[in-house]
Amino acid sequence: MQAIIVRDRDAGPAGMSLTDIPYPHAAENDVIVRVHAAGFTRGELDWPATWTDRAGRDRTPSVPGHELSGVVVELGYGTTGLSVGQRVFGLADWTRDGSLAEYTAVEARNLAPLPADIDHTLAAALPVSGLTAWQGLFDHGHLTTGQTVLIHGAAGGVGSIAVQLAREAGARVIGTGRAPDRDRALALGVHTFIDPQTEKLEDAGEVDVVLDVIGGDILDRSAALVRPGGTLVTVVEPPRVRPEDGRAVFFVVEPDRARLTGLAGRVRDGRLAPVVGAVRPLTEALAAFAPGKHGPGRTIIRVTEE
Repeated sequence: MQAIIVRDRDAGPAGMSLTDIPYPHAAENDVIVRVHAAGFTRGELDWPATWTDRAGRDRTPSVPGHELSGVVVELGYGTTGLSVGQRVFGLADWTRDGSLAEYTAVEARNLAPLPADIDHTLAAALPVSGLTAWQGLFDHGHLTTGQTVLIHGAAGGVGSIAVQLAREAGARVIGTGRAPDRDRALALGVHTFIDPQTEKLEDAGEVDVVLDVIGGDILDRSAALVRPGGTLVTVVEPPRVRPEDGRAVFFVVEPDRARLTGLAGRVRDGRLAPVVGAVRPLTEALAAFAPGKHGPGRTIIRVTEE
């Protein structure tokens, strides 16, 4: 089968190639998924898990990409809850070969059933961004109705979903981003938009929750905006500056079948719309990883036609 593989940790996207690799093995409690669409994070070539397994052993060449939508074609020993021929979407394990391949092995518990009326391309844009937004806002930030949340990167993959979820929860939403993102963020539902390059971040005032996907100076400055009892949440790095009278949380998104099912239900009902940008075939995945400017929305790789 064909897949994108990475061999050289120091080469970046230049060390990737499209090649034939063996069909995956379905271990206990696994399923084999024929991948129809896949999502990826450009920074994942810097993640240790891309290069080593859970025991710290080298596992190159490895297949990147961790979001997928497709159809179950094989069940491993002891697998329950899913069936052959079922449409599914979810997350591939961080320390195993990922989704930029025609077939991939995934723990069944990391996948959720995909309704027939949701396109694979749309579904592949949902797992990382949707689960990150939900877990950041509610599981870690404990955001509730009537509170104020500051969402950095409000027009991005995670931020755009977080804005919609926060609005649905009845929160007041302040979003940040670059000037070209202003109209898009306002259309998603932010009440106030701030461009930190030209406006004062501190004008946001006190907030109950900060959801950060940027890190660095923006993360440091955000700590002072958290009101007493509030929470600073980030997925980038452990916070160096903590709120004076609040919590600071750094987390890595975790698979959650029940939450994926809930997010898919919101998509079906029209309450949630993942922002999909370019859709490229697997043969163009290398270009999609290349550094430089990319258009709005998640880039999705179409691996197999339905």
